[in-house]
Amino acid sequence: MDYHSDRLGDRGEEVNGRRIRAVVGAWSIVLMRLTIQRETEEKVMMTRRILMLAMMFTSIWIDAGAQTKKSEAIWLTGIYQFVMEDISGDAVPLSNYSGNVLIIVNVASKCGYTPQYNDLEATYRAYKDRGLRILAFPANNFGNQEPGTNEEIKEFCSLTYDVTFDMFSKISVKGEDQHPLYRYITEESAVPGEIKWNFQKYLVNRRGEVVAQFPSRVKPTAEEFTQKLVELVKEAP
Repeated sequence: MDYHSDRLGDRGEEVNGRRIRAVVGAWSIVLMRLTIQRETEEKVMMTRRILMLAMMFTSIWIDAGAQTKKSEAIWLTGIYQFVMEDISGDAVPLSNYSGNVLIIVNVASKCGYTPQYNDLEATYRAYKDRGLRILAFPANNFGNQEPGTNEEIKEFCSLTYDVTFDMFSKISVKGEDQHPLYRYITEESAVPGEIKWNFQKYLVNRRGEVVAQFPSRVKPTAEEFTQKLVELVKEAP
């Protein structure tokens, strides 16, 4: 074989090599695109899954928020919308008493009706295991008959009448400085009307609704009072 033939052979091999490399290169590009496409599809699927999960949890969160607001709307009605200060100065949401039957009473230490502390305590001990709670609010609105401080009132009730029911800080139950709780009771409850004197009593059912009012002269142990109290205590929590 002469020199010219050798060169033709070399060129043929070179051409074939280029063709092979071109084909290999083309397939490499195709494989690369397929790989990128597959990765992209996987990323798209992953993104879709993340979005679906995010939407699901957002829906759950919104629904939970709606249920919470609905629950709050239920609980914070009647007297449950108020937060009071107990006689030691601690904040007490009245919603804490949800499910209990309540006696709400304005009290005084130097009143002719002050011995009703004994009747209130006896009533409390008789019905506390059936869900009764008593909320006593000292007030100096009538005849300056509750002039003492919260500490003095607390000591007086404990030493003189062995009071164990819940005592609250002194408030005003009528007039321009009337506490919002008593403004609600006297203006918006089912038994409106101003407070006439110390030891005016209100009965509250297990749903926080004021349902009855008794004047100062009616003791908690009186038949008319006890009859209504027992009726409320018998209601299911």
